[in-house]
Amino acid sequence: MAAPQNIVTPVKNEDTIEGFFFALTAYLLWGFLPLLLKATALMSPVEVIAHRIIWSVPVAGAVLLAIRRTADLKAAIRSPKILAMAALTASIITINWGTYVWAVGAGHTVEAALGYYINPLFSIFLASVLLREKLTLGQWGAIGLAAIAVVILSLETGGLPWVSLILMFSWGFYAFFRKTLPVGPNQGFFLEVAILSIAAVPYVIYLQATGQGHFGSTGYADMLLLLACGLATAIPLMMYANGAKRLRLSTIGIMQYISPTLIFLIAVFVFHEPFSFQKLIAFGFIWSALIIYSWPMIRNLIRKPPLTD
Repeated sequence: MAAPQNIVTPVKNEDTIEGFFFALTAYLLWGFLPLLLKATALMSPVEVIAHRIIWSVPVAGAVLLAIRRTADLKAAIRSPKILAMAALTASIITINWGTYVWAVGAGHTVEAALGYYINPLFSIFLASVLLREKLTLGQWGAIGLAAIAVVILSLETGGLPWVSLILMFSWGFYAFFRKTLPVGPNQGFFLEVAILSIAAVPYVIYLQATGQGHFGSTGYADMLLLLACGLATAIPLMMYANGAKRLRLSTIGIMQYISPTLIFLIAVFVFHEPFSFQKLIAFGFIWSALIIYSWPMIRNLIRKPPLTD
């Protein structure tokens, strides 16, 4: 028997084993994503992003059909306000994806990891500035330590760490505006990539027609890589969305450091990117800031009962 279209499972403020494995899978996939992106380094970042968008559409559509939530999407498409907001969030996430793809290919994966480490602190700063939320003394201290890290990196390179800052700003504002999109996470993601595909599809057709594209024209290896980029875009986001519904916010808050930690380790030990003493000091400030920021969540997890089935 088919499930009714509009039944929504109540969100419980508890951790479940199912939610833990959904979230863990998402963060592990995000953490190992640089290995895939590095393999596309000889391609244009714009082409890689276009294929990430295009091949995410059928994956996201298949998920919506499987969970029978297409009615929500139809209602969203009929709303100009929702479409405008989705176009805004889609534009912001494109900046994030493009910067990340370029950073990995150009040998700036360490800076990318730094940007995702700083992001939680930037998010609480945004909440303070835009939503007038009151921050604790510890949170302000953590933000201050992160700012010191940025200053140290700026002094080392002779300029601002733009990769880290663009990733931090783009993901922070994406998450902020995404919360205002009045559709579910799966429907919202489909709407975003569908909007972006309006530009991505003609661009890929142009590349293929002019012999500049890598989808099939340069061998099956490149074609499979581009297809994999789409899967690696859609699957983790949807895994995360389903995991977040089944875990406490504090649990998600701790698990979010899995991805940048893996990205950092891959950058240093697999890609062998330079990691100077100054960068070590800067990351020391960041890690200290994250410990200060995360300690209340860690203490909360210790006091709470174990995962439920």
